[in-house]
Amino acid sequence: MIMKKIITASMLSLLLGGTVQAQSLPVYLDDSKPIEDRIEDALSRITVEEKVALIHAQSKFSSPGVARLGIPEFWMTDGPHGIRPEVLWDEWNQAGWTNDSCVAFPALTCLAATWNPEAALLYGQSIGEEARYRNKTVLLGPGVNIYRTPLNGRNFEYMGEDPYLASQMVVPYVKGVQQNGVAACVKHYALNNQEINRHTTNVIVDDRALYEIYLPAFKAAVQKGKAWAIMGSYNLYKNQHNCHNRYLLNDILKGEWGFDGVVVSDWGGVHNTEEAIYNGMDMEFGSWTNGLSKGMGNAYDNYYLAHPYLKQIKEGKIGTKELDDKVRRILRLAFRTTMNRNRPYGEMLSEEHIAAARKIGEEGIVLLQNKKNILPIDLNRTKKIAVIGENALKMMTVGGGSSSLKVQYECSPLDGIKRRMGDGIEISYARGYVGDTGGQFDGVSSGQNLKDDRSARQLIEEAVRIAQSADYVIFIGGLNKSGHQDCEDTDRKGLELPYKQDKVIGALAKVNKNLIVVNISGNAVAMPWISEVPAVIQAWYLGTEAGNAIASVLVGDVNPSGKLPFTFPEKLEDVGAHQLGDYPGRQREDGIFDEKYNESIFVGYRWTDKQKIRPLFPFGHGLSYTTFAYGKATVNKKVMKIDEQIVITVPITNTGKRIGSEIVQLYISDLKSSLPRPVKELKGFSKIQLAPGETQEVTFLIDKQALSFFNDSRHEWVAEPGKFEAQIAASATDIKSKVTFELE
Repeated sequence: MIMKKIITASMLSLLLGGTVQAQSLPVYLDDSKPIEDRIEDALSRITVEEKVALIHAQSKFSSPGVARLGIPEFWMTDGPHGIRPEVLWDEWNQAGWTNDSCVAFPALTCLAATWNPEAALLYGQSIGEEARYRNKTVLLGPGVNIYRTPLNGRNFEYMGEDPYLASQMVVPYVKGVQQNGVAACVKHYALNNQEINRHTTNVIVDDRALYEIYLPAFKAAVQKGKAWAIMGSYNLYKNQHNCHNRYLLNDILKGEWGFDGVVVSDWGGVHNTEEAIYNGMDMEFGSWTNGLSKGMGNAYDNYYLAHPYLKQIKEGKIGTKELDDKVRRILRLAFRTTMNRNRPYGEMLSEEHIAAARKIGEEGIVLLQNKKNILPIDLNRTKKIAVIGENALKMMTVGGGSSSLKVQYECSPLDGIKRRMGDGIEISYARGYVGDTGGQFDGVSSGQNLKDDRSARQLIEEAVRIAQSADYVIFIGGLNKSGHQDCEDTDRKGLELPYKQDKVIGALAKVNKNLIVVNISGNAVAMPWISEVPAVIQAWYLGTEAGNAIASVLVGDVNPSGKLPFTFPEKLEDVGAHQLGDYPGRQREDGIFDEKYNESIFVGYRWTDKQKIRPLFPFGHGLSYTTFAYGKATVNKKVMKIDEQIVITVPITNTGKRIGSEIVQLYISDLKSSLPRPVKELKGFSKIQLAPGETQEVTFLIDKQALSFFNDSRHEWVAEPGKFEAQIAASATDIKSKVTFELE
């Protein structure tokens, strides 16, 4: 009895002790408390020295936490298409890990070409799981810079030329990533539309273009996607570097949009301590240690937001108001990520991720041309296929800059075709041309030896010889991820295909009428041979499952449903940025390049519409192995009040013999405006799947936002009363039906 009392008393004591302990738990560690209360409590416990340490890097890709308080380090990772391999502490070269390979997902041009927000959500969820498994805090992506010129070396990382399409695709991507307790860091904010002179280009652009073209995707990521981080860009705007640009960061991002996350510098993007303090920069990375500027090994304490900042505070020259705001944001990031006890564990290299990469790749492939329906390849009538071109076997996951990956495997187009065709069909291969024979970037190696000393004539002769006797010829070329192609820090030198591929294609077209060109690129290319080639496919950089995805489309296992997220011009002069002559900028005496966006809001199809230019392939273009009939569009009312919506409905029928998906596009024309406006603008789209003979009604809701433009003199969005036209289309040049209505 006495023993029982003692045991009971001991248990009670333990329980009471536990209660007391729970009551004494610091607020910042108590996840039952509101996050803002936790932030303030943590802030009160951190010394000035620790606060300053929080706002700058401690290694190439990490910044310190506060170990004394149990606040973990922050680890960043490239990139938007796969999780970058680990690098050495203060170098870009590989750390030599054996467990840091990844699944390579298709480049974001491919994702945009799906026109499918559900695919974007799947993409974000999948890559977010890989980032979480590798214990990353921040994924440095996605990129949403607008496709202004086809020469931009980083266009493949972005989501095309149209702000509405990019906005619709970035939101689910961000949400998918952040479901894993990993912050999406949307980049490069803002006006980073070329790689040439990227550190020294001062963009001059009017407010209408800024707000209507270049900012909407960032705004959507912040306000609808609730992105936890934004990366500044290298270039300047209003003569101020964008990583500490008062107007972009303080006035717009944190002011107008109410962004409560962290602004991360691009690596080496900070140039001034005072501007970084006062103009909205929160976390500084890469200064002096990135190989982009003057070298200074392990210079982390000398960063602009390190000792130079702390010294001013200790000397009483400045206060800590700005510092506290930065730290609050960083703490908010911590509570959303590393200090979230419900954070998932993630997953790496899973079958589900591989399947997602393949699905997105297949869905983003665009069938540009298919004369006489030579595609899909009829395997029952095929005995011999000739595959020509370097890109049929070249690895595309290595190179390109910060998107370079170390993949578990990469299925080449040639291997994918061989695997799908099986043993019953003879597959012959010829190089056709020699392009880039390198296969290394920052210590990542493709393991391929692509050296070939044969002359161009010998290579073409071999290609022609095997093409002559083939039932089908598949030329697989395009660009690669080497310098001056699709690659960070360089722009292309022209619109044409490199390595004299046009000559190879022309020679093949003369000897075989069943020629299929598969263009692998993240950019538009000129196609002087387009009238001679019956079938053309735009295949993008498709990642791990590239070859399998391409093969499945070629043989019809998958009916292509992708549509172009940007315009393919016939020639460079058909692009506003080049026709008006200010690319790549005019150098000043101080070394800065002023570049005026003379085309203003008229980017992509907005420009070709305005100038009545016929593109090679228009924005939104993409064919199918089936056909679709568009019925007559109807509107539920002819007059709309400013606070109302109208409903536009159109029936779509699959008139072919295959199940297929169609992307129905809605464009709005303002028939009379006080300010110049594009002929039409994309304001809605819907991707639907239809069985043969099936009809489905597609519905679009139109509100005042869809009718608005940015009035720069009033600095506000305006929807003017008057007549509007809604255009239902299969592409920017293929208008199927129109209805008019009026805004009162």
